[in-house]
Amino acid sequence: MASSSIAGSLRHRANRGVLARLRGGDEISYLVTLACAVLIFVVVALIVAKLWGNSQPAIRAFGWDFLRTSRWNPNGGKFGALPFLYGTCVTSAIALLIAVPTGVASAIFLAEMAPPKLSNLLTFLIELLAAVPSVIYGLLGIFMLLPLIRVYLVPALKSTFGFLPLFQGSFYGVSFLSAGLVLAVMVIPFIVSVSREVLLAVPTEQREAALAVGATKWETTWDIVLPYARSGIFGSIFLALARALGETMAVTMVIGNTPKITASLLSPGYSIAAVIANEFAEASGDLYVSSLIFAGLVLFGLTIVINALARILILATSQKAATA
Repeated sequence: MASSSIAGSLRHRANRGVLARLRGGDEISYLVTLACAVLIFVVVALIVAKLWGNSQPAIRAFGWDFLRTSRWNPNGGKFGALPFLYGTCVTSAIALLIAVPTGVASAIFLAEMAPPKLSNLLTFLIELLAAVPSVIYGLLGIFMLLPLIRVYLVPALKSTFGFLPLFQGSFYGVSFLSAGLVLAVMVIPFIVSVSREVLLAVPTEQREAALAVGATKWETTWDIVLPYARSGIFGSIFLALARALGETMAVTMVIGNTPKITASLLSPGYSIAAVIANEFAEASGDLYVSSLIFAGLVLFGLTIVINALARILILATSQKAATA
């Protein structure tokens, strides 16, 4: 009898403890946040399952050859996504090659060297650039950027690096290079905004300690602030890369939409997002539609792989910095 009363008393206290935590909000907040986290995995799983299911006809027909072949012939029922995969990677690489040094340098200026009023004004303008629709960038690329590339940039590249296969051949305006430059303009605001916030989050004590031992402003920024914010800067770069990989309208308008693989950056090309946007509405036949969906699945997988590699790189860099 005594043991049963003790057990009942313990259960009563436990129930009162649970009720107290519920009243305090701990259990409710835990359950709500857990549900939101699980929802993310559910959404990703549903996307993958839907893409995988709808691309089955193409997967059964072509398999891995879909990623290794270059023939894209809807009339003949032959589909290969290699030119689109190549164009996506090339344009994104060009964009990062230009955007990373420009964006990081701009973020350093805004966070470390610019007067606060000027920094706030320029940051506001940069964030406005991030909100501009991609079709507007495509129009600006056609009417403003392409003429400048044709008149100034291409002749300079040919006269300086014309011996390289990258800058040989005729230039008609739309090309890998044009798409990469437009993408660079689009992703720079992401790198600048995120990197600036990361640099501003570096504790002031880090800067003051370096300055106190005689370091210059630039030495403090280069040797103390940047290594401290390295992980966040890498994160901003890979965020920009994810945006570049999935960009559709602006790339479609300036890349040329030609499914060919060429070494020259001056030649027209195609990307995965562009071919889906151009051809999905007019696709006829299950195999054609399935091939376009399969291309979307490839793009989704490419984005996941790159982001996973980014996380691994950030983790490895952080651990190296911690042990140094």
